[in-house]
Amino acid sequence: MERLGVAAFPLPCKGRIPNFVGAEVAAEKLHQLMEWKKAKVVFVNPDSPQRKVRENALKDGKTLVMASPRLKKGFILINPADVRGKEHFASTIKGAFKFGDALQDFPKPDLIVVGSVAVDLQGHRLGKGHGYGDAEIAIIKRMFGEIPIATTVHDIQIVDRVPFEEKDEKVSIIVTPTKTIRVATHLEDKA
Repeated sequence: MERLGVAAFPLPCKGRIPNFVGAEVAAEKLHQLMEWKKAKVVFVNPDSPQRKVRENALKDGKTLVMASPRLKKGFILINPADVRGKEHFASTIKGAFKFGDALQDFPKPDLIVVGSVAVDLQGHRLGKGHGYGDAEIAIIKRMFGEIPIATTVHDIQIVDRVPFEEKDEKVSIIVTPTKTIRVATHLEDKA
């Protein structure tokens, strides 16, 4: 991604969910989906490329649940009413800690949004290698059951095959700056 000029700050990409040119466009495409529009509570991971997704949730009046980095402080709940006019800052990790409440119990998310290093058309995703994304999803599923899972990535992050284990969590929706792929049907909605 760095070599092709599609990686964005923070750099280098290695060891993290890479931020990418077009992350805000992908967030806006996600914002248009029916799953997003119906959601009242959204879980979004704390990584850089999903910052705009978190901001959109707060601006849309959705309750935002975010994992603290490496789950060190559990989950953070941000009430959109508490951050009116401050959604941009509240959608950052520093802002989430300032305005949010660290909790173990939180309302059921209607949609989960995770970052990925790579994803394939079967919904297998590769994270940064520490297992936190899968752990976050597994905790939420144990608490609430099945919930749609989306990822926002750059088009070049969609690969032919991602290595996986049975315990790995799959995504059901892939959103890039140019398309939306619903994994169950492998249908693309071109932008």
